[in-house]
Amino acid sequence: MKVVRVVGYNQNLQLDEAPEPKITSPLDVIVKIGAAGVCRTDIHILEGQWAEKSGVKLPYTIGHENAGWIHALGDAVTNLTVGDKVILHPLVTCGLCRACRSGDDVHCEASQFPGIDSDGGYAEYLKTTARSVIKLDPSLEPADVAALADAGLTAYHAVAKAAKLLRPGEWVVMIGAGGLGHIGIQVLKAISPASLIVIDQNADALALAKQLGADHTIQPSKDEAFVKQVLDLTGGKGAEAVIDFVAEGGSTATGVKMVRRASNYYVVGYGENINIPTIDIISTEINFVGNLVGSYNDLAELMVLAAQGKVKLHTSKYKLEDFQKAIDDLGARKVRGRAILVP
Repeated sequence: MKVVRVVGYNQNLQLDEAPEPKITSPLDVIVKIGAAGVCRTDIHILEGQWAEKSGVKLPYTIGHENAGWIHALGDAVTNLTVGDKVILHPLVTCGLCRACRSGDDVHCEASQFPGIDSDGGYAEYLKTTARSVIKLDPSLEPADVAALADAGLTAYHAVAKAAKLLRPGEWVVMIGAGGLGHIGIQVLKAISPASLIVIDQNADALALAKQLGADHTIQPSKDEAFVKQVLDLTGGKGAEAVIDFVAEGGSTATGVKMVRRASNYYVVGYGENINIPTIDIISTEINFVGNLVGSYNDLAELMVLAAQGKVKLHTSKYKLEDFQKAIDDLGARKVRGRAILVP
């Protein structure tokens, strides 16, 4: 089968041939890939940022946002049939550790992360397990939802945390309206009554944010006047939740100035350090909340919203063989929404 592999850090990906995966365990599932999302994490992988953390050996196949059709099943899998349309939770989890038993499977103590620490979905076929597979509603197609497996799941996980605490009349600031942010906007408007302010440097992204339901959009300025705009909109008090899908380029330094006292800053993006005086944290009782992907149940709930038409993924589709153009376009910030590879 065709696969797209990392063959070296700070090098281009490479199209290769590899054997198709085989069933080796009763709960194994092999999926014929219908679409694989191209994520900024893939660029970070190529830069070597994940090399030490993942411990992966090169060469290997990347791609951690995957959807397709059931191709083969282990003997113990009873809830799926060959041909089913499915989306894959990005982790392969054990089901036995404390985290899995409590439904917090993203923190499984024995997980694999295909596309990060093992072979992923920039390929024609991918092996996972029955624990990671969610059947799609008949109205959904793999190419339309693949990137929801990570980008959508991560956005949903962060927004759902915030939504549990938000009340009518309260405010949310979202920093970034790109691949994750445009999903986060839709999720927030579907599950929360809070008013939403979206900040992005790109005018097209802000136009999309407004179309998706943002109550206010702001293009940031170098003089930080946009912080005052947020404070003016929120009665001078700031937002009850700031959800930062960027977390680089200085976004955390300005973002923290927009948080209301005794409220929460949800960090989703990454790339810079948070440099906040500890006295400012304790004197205002603000909380910084990390967000890592999301649980199987988070993804199942997100698929309900997708089937209801409340969350729609805006995509740019590329053939598998055009992987380098997809990566280059993403790196050059030419992709609105998510880039998708289709074998």
